[in-house]
Amino acid sequence: MYSFLICACALIASYFIYGKAIERISGVDESVETPVHRLEDGVDYIPMPRWKLYLVHFLNIAGLGPIFGAIQGALFGPAAFLWIVLGTIFIGAVHDFFSGFLSLRGDGLTMPEIISKYLGTTVQKMVAFIIVITGILVAATFATGSADLLANLTGVPTFIWLVAIFIYFLIATLFPVDKIIGRVYPIFGALFLLMAILMIGALLMNPAYTIPEFTTQGLYFSDKSIFPYLFVTIACGAISGFHASQSPIVARCMTTEKDARPVFFGAMVLEGITALIWAAIAMAFFHGQPQLAVIYGATPSVGVNQMATALLGPVGLILTIIGVVVCPVTTGDTALRSSRITLADELKINQEKLLSRVKLALPLFIVSFLVTFVDFSLIWRYFAWAQLIIATAVLFAATVYLIQNKRHYIVTLLPAIVCTLITFGYILQAPEGLGLPSVTANVISVIATAVITIIFIRKYKK
Repeated sequence: MYSFLICACALIASYFIYGKAIERISGVDESVETPVHRLEDGVDYIPMPRWKLYLVHFLNIAGLGPIFGAIQGALFGPAAFLWIVLGTIFIGAVHDFFSGFLSLRGDGLTMPEIISKYLGTTVQKMVAFIIVITGILVAATFATGSADLLANLTGVPTFIWLVAIFIYFLIATLFPVDKIIGRVYPIFGALFLLMAILMIGALLMNPAYTIPEFTTQGLYFSDKSIFPYLFVTIACGAISGFHASQSPIVARCMTTEKDARPVFFGAMVLEGITALIWAAIAMAFFHGQPQLAVIYGATPSVGVNQMATALLGPVGLILTIIGVVVCPVTTGDTALRSSRITLADELKINQEKLLSRVKLALPLFIVSFLVTFVDFSLIWRYFAWAQLIIATAVLFAATVYLIQNKRHYIVTLLPAIVCTLITFGYILQAPEGLGLPSVTANVISVIATAVITIIFIRKYKK
């Protein structure tokens, strides 16, 4: 329990210490006019207060990510705590802050347009493609997880629930941002957080469960190494490029740059705390193998239901429906919304008319719905890997921004290097990748990362 509490305190402290330092390094200036003051359109650019933006963004970036990823990552033992804390503070929160801040400084444009400014059109097109694909995968993954649990609870076939969820996706994605997202999502965001707090509270007060410490042995996966599998399994709870696709949604509604740290850095810290809670609950509740090994290769929604009902009884069932059904569904629709916005920016299509939004949204929805019939664990791993590519590009773009403005760029360069290493390491040795031996894959990853870093520094430091 002490390891968990220390990690939670470190995350909270990071917002006030490291978050403040990142804010100062970036050059946040509340006198700078934000995009919504110039571009308000009644659809995507609509002013909203800080507290509402914070809860909306937290819900948009969270969903099933800090729950499912953390539960599966719990099989790696307390090492998951370290990755969640260090990843959140020095990589995830920095990434999220700059993805939002650069969008604020760039008229609320999506990440591909921002990246084009700093890294060129080739990287821009690659990132635009991956963001659209990631949005499709997120919607499919979160819809599948929610539909599976609803089918388990009600007996109604999963397919029926999938159809209902995608109908909602279409409606919410086409509506102006303040009609559904701005009104309902803050409530769901608060309930999502409440679920995690009640769950960990019930666990800590129950003497039957013990959260393992850093010194605990026997909780580690037997056939998968911590690097790179842990770092990809727990994605949204530590670093996720998917968040960069969500940042412009709230950046377009932000009335002052002073909101950047609370909304972007702060929401990522809260997601890290959420992931830490669920990892701790899974370790204590399932006691390592073999249950966690089964969850690692399947949809963890049933495991969430077991934990919630055991710890909180009937209240747990209600919170499960909110946390593993309602909240992920709301994240799924914003994932498709960000894909629509990205395509609109790339194709220069005005989105004020409903018909224009429908033309872009329908193909995305059809593809995403078809993807739901692919194995869940495979979709999850491809999503986790794809979002790392986006995160890497965003961090390199932020580094260029800092170099150009003669600021301390090491705070974004080092996380970019780490993400590059993980990205290569995973795809080279994972079964769904090239399947190379781990030693070979790791050596190639180090060499490739070093080459990319040297080329980047030589090009942009000039």
